[in-house]
Amino acid sequence: MGARRRRVVRWLLVTLALLVVAGIVAAATIDRWLFVALDPGPFDPQATPPAPDYDAPASWAALPELEDGADLALPEHPAIDQTAAALDVFYLHPTTAIGTRWNAPIDEPAIIEATTRGGTLIQASVFNGVGAIHAPRYRQAHGRAFTQPDADGDRAIAVALADVHAAFDAFLARTGGRPFVLAGHSQGSVLGGRLLAERIAGTELAQRLVVAYLPGAPLRAEALGVPVCERPAQTGCAVVWNARGPDYEPNALEFGGADRSAMREWICVNPISGIHDEEHVPAERSRGAVFLDTEHPRVLPGFADGRCHEGRLIVETMGELERDPMSRILLWVIGPENYHPIEYQLHYLDLRHDVGERVAAFLAAASPPGS
Repeated sequence: MGARRRRVVRWLLVTLALLVVAGIVAAATIDRWLFVALDPGPFDPQATPPAPDYDAPASWAALPELEDGADLALPEHPAIDQTAAALDVFYLHPTTAIGTRWNAPIDEPAIIEATTRGGTLIQASVFNGVGAIHAPRYRQAHGRAFTQPDADGDRAIAVALADVHAAFDAFLARTGGRPFVLAGHSQGSVLGGRLLAERIAGTELAQRLVVAYLPGAPLRAEALGVPVCERPAQTGCAVVWNARGPDYEPNALEFGGADRSAMREWICVNPISGIHDEEHVPAERSRGAVFLDTEHPRVLPGFADGRCHEGRLIVETMGELERDPMSRILLWVIGPENYHPIEYQLHYLDLRHDVGERVAAFLAAASPPGS
C-alpha cells in the first residue's frame, strides 16, 4: 500500500472514530440541549392562547361527519360508517407541538398537520372499525411539563386539562347516552387518565365506559379509579403499556425523568394478549404492525413480541422499521430502545382486534335476553 493510500485510509478511520464518538456524546447530551433550546421560561398566563370553541368543527381533529386522518383504513380491515356507529370514541392526541410556548394554539397549520400525522392517522384510526371517533384539539402543554415537572409545568397541564374537560362535555352532548371508548397516547394518555379519575370513575359514565386505552404514560393502577384490564373481552377497565427494549436506560426525556424503580409501578397490559401479566408473547402471535404514515402502508404480521416486566412492555424482537427520516430522528433523539412514538403502530392490529372483542362483549351484555 502506497504512502498516499495509507494516509487516506488513516484519515477515513480517524473520521469514522470521531463520528462514532460524536454520536455517543450527542446521544448522551441531546436531551439536555433540547431543554436549553426549547426552554419556555416562566409561565405567563397572558401568553396562553384562547380556549377552543368545541361547538366549532375546527376545534376537532376528528369527527364522524368529517373526512380526517382517523378515517383511513386498509382494504382488508375496513372502517365502519361512523355516522351509523353504535358507540363513540373520545381520543386525545399526544404532544404534536414543538417550541418555546407553555401551551400551544390549536389553529397553527404545522400543529394541525402534525396532529393528523402523529395522532389521528396512526393511532385514532385503530378504532374506526368499531365506533365514531371524536378527537378534540386542545392547548397542549410543553413537553417539559411532563419530563421535568414543576409549578410552571403544572399550570400548563391545567390549561390543557381544562380543554379536555370542556371537549368531553361537548362530546357527551353530541353523543347522548351511548357507550364509549376512551383513548389517548403520551400527553393525551396523561390527560385521559386524569379525565378517567376525575369525571368517569364512580359515576354513571363508568357504566358506559367500554374500555380505556391509555398507552405511553406513567399511569399507576390506584390513580385511575377503574380496574386494570386483566383479560381479553373484559370491559370497564384500562389498558396501558409503555414499550421499551430490554437494554433501555431512562434519560431526561422520560416522564418525570423516571428511573427504573419509578417505572416498576407503571401499569402494563400486553397489547398482544390483552392480559395484565408477565407472560412473554412471541411475535408470531401478534396480528401485525401497521405504519399508516409510510408511502405504502400494509400489514406487517408477526412484527413485534412483547412481555410486561417491571412496568414496561419489553420488546425484544422487531421487524425492520419503515420510518421516514424525521421519524427516525425522533426515535434517535428520545434514546435507544425507546419505542414510545410507535406504541400504537407496533401492535396496531392487535389493538384493533382487542377493542373489537371488548366492544362485542359490552354490547352483548347490554342487550336484553333474546334480542
